[in-house]
Amino acid sequence: MKALSNQQFIGYVGTYTRGDSKGVYRFLLDKEAKKIVDVKEAAELKNPTYVTVSSDNQYLFAVKAGDEKGGVAGYSINTETGELEEINDQLSPGANPCHVSINKDNTAVVTANYHKGTIESYQVNADNGQLSPAASIIQHEGSGPNLERQEKAHAHYSGFTPDEKYVIAVDLGIDKVNTYKLVDGKLTEASSLSVKPGSGPRHIAFHPNGETAYIITELSSEVIVVKYNPQDGSFTELQTISTIPADFNENNQCSAIHVTSDGSTIYAGNRGHNSIAVYKADGAGKLTFIEHLSSEGNWPRDFVLDPSEEFLVVTNEKSSNMALYERDKATNTHTLLQSDITVPDPVCVKFLNV
Repeated sequence: MKALSNQQFIGYVGTYTRGDSKGVYRFLLDKEAKKIVDVKEAAELKNPTYVTVSSDNQYLFAVKAGDEKGGVAGYSINTETGELEEINDQLSPGANPCHVSINKDNTAVVTANYHKGTIESYQVNADNGQLSPAASIIQHEGSGPNLERQEKAHAHYSGFTPDEKYVIAVDLGIDKVNTYKLVDGKLTEASSLSVKPGSGPRHIAFHPNGETAYIITELSSEVIVVKYNPQDGSFTELQTISTIPADFNENNQCSAIHVTSDGSTIYAGNRGHNSIAVYKADGAGKLTFIEHLSSEGNWPRDFVLDPSEEFLVVTNEKSSNMALYERDKATNTHTLLQSDITVPDPVCVKFLNV
């Protein structure tokens, strides 16, 4: 596998390794052929369900499970071939995290642990990608009204605000979005937003204006539009909009949410309805529903736009396939190209940055 031009982009898929998967997979999107090709194993490790790529493409970090341990592993990236070389990992007793992010200068990694209800920060040597042991661990406390899913805290997302003044943690179990300052590896709470009880917030994505953000709720199947205040890290709710049709009464659990680089379009994943909801954002960032795209499989866990934003890649966990759509940026319409791309138990999908 080798990226030969700006017509070919390298991508990575994090997976569950409870079946045929061996770890992280890599693939090539050929824009000229309009196909995904050369899906192959990139790194063997247990349950790397979420991965992130550094902004300079030097490093990939993946959540990792060990023998009754969990944590994060770092890899150096060969940007010509997509090959990964392990640098080191940091594991601690208990379940592995479900989300990982790195800041822009490659000095800090943060993770969210669904099972433990914790947010953890790790310092990174920017020169070689070496991870130090967790420098800070924040334990969330509380519960929510959904007795099955909210019996305790379940942190599901951790990432940096666009200005990187704060770390944002989204907790499904306690219906909260917490804001933390990160100084010398230590996390301290700066603000907290409580959303609708029982909604189960899962992930957050920021508009490129740096002021508007979108919280997707797993349990209530909604997108909450919020305004970010960089002065104190707080959020104010502006709008709530459903991700599923009003007459859909079957089980649905929202997954990922992503925003185009121009802020014009927001995509939200529906597991159960098996679709990607597409919205148009106005000048203030508020949303209007456009359409539902079929995920072309079962349980769309994640999706991503390629670096040109001319293609959309969807991962379906339970049917072990990826789907590829072509996106017309002028009309914001989508054309299905492939739905038979086999990847075992896929979860997260990322591209190298261009």
